[in-house]
Amino acid sequence: MDAEVTLLDDDVDGSWVLLSWLASCLMVFGGSVPYVPQYQEIQRSSNTEGFSTRVCLVLLIANILRIFFWIGKQFEFTLLLQSIVMILTMFAMLHLCCAVQNNNRVSTKKHRLSELDLHYFWKWSAFEDYLLFCFGFTVLCFVVTLLLLDSAVYIETLGSLALLFEAILGLPQMLQNFHNLSTKGMSVKMVLLWTAGDIFKTTYFVINESPTQFWVCGSVQIVIDVAILLQVLFYSQDTRVKLG
Repeated sequence: MDAEVTLLDDDVDGSWVLLSWLASCLMVFGGSVPYVPQYQEIQRSSNTEGFSTRVCLVLLIANILRIFFWIGKQFEFTLLLQSIVMILTMFAMLHLCCAVQNNNRVSTKKHRLSELDLHYFWKWSAFEDYLLFCFGFTVLCFVVTLLLLDSAVYIETLGSLALLFEAILGLPQMLQNFHNLSTKGMSVKMVLLWTAGDIFKTTYFVINESPTQFWVCGSVQIVIDVAILLQVLFYSQDTRVKLG
């Protein structure tokens, strides 16, 4: 009888470890999956107007800050890996957007980071400028964190800022849709996957008792995701009315 109970306990433990491992993999790579359909949509249409590259800006800042937050307060290693994967994903999106925009640009003047023109901030023509900006921001964070690593207030503020930026990642896309009065060129699959992922990760944060900032961030993201999906419905109805 004791042997049977031991085997049952081993099976339960093995199943739990497998589920935990799968959940961790989803956390690491799941956040990047929504950008696959948007990447494919941009490739297919050779047009970037429907996608806000400021989403990339927000996510790059959020995840760079989160890495330094992890250095000061070492929470789940899974979330550190997630940030690294997300940064690489955003660079891939920016590289594609720059390539498409440069192919579509015939004689329009190209804009560079070195011009220091705030009007064209994050609207640069060269992918290298985005890399340079992120490198400079990372160096700045490194120096400040090195000086204030022993400050609990600084570390908590860093975490709050990281999660604040991540919480509003959908806001630039929502504003882009409002500016265009259309969701054309934006992948609806991306937003649906955002919503599913945000629900999953918020649940993950609560179950794993992650810092409060994480599940609050996830909740705000869900609200913005729903708002963008409502835009899809509203603008599609508006288009049908005009056509009618």
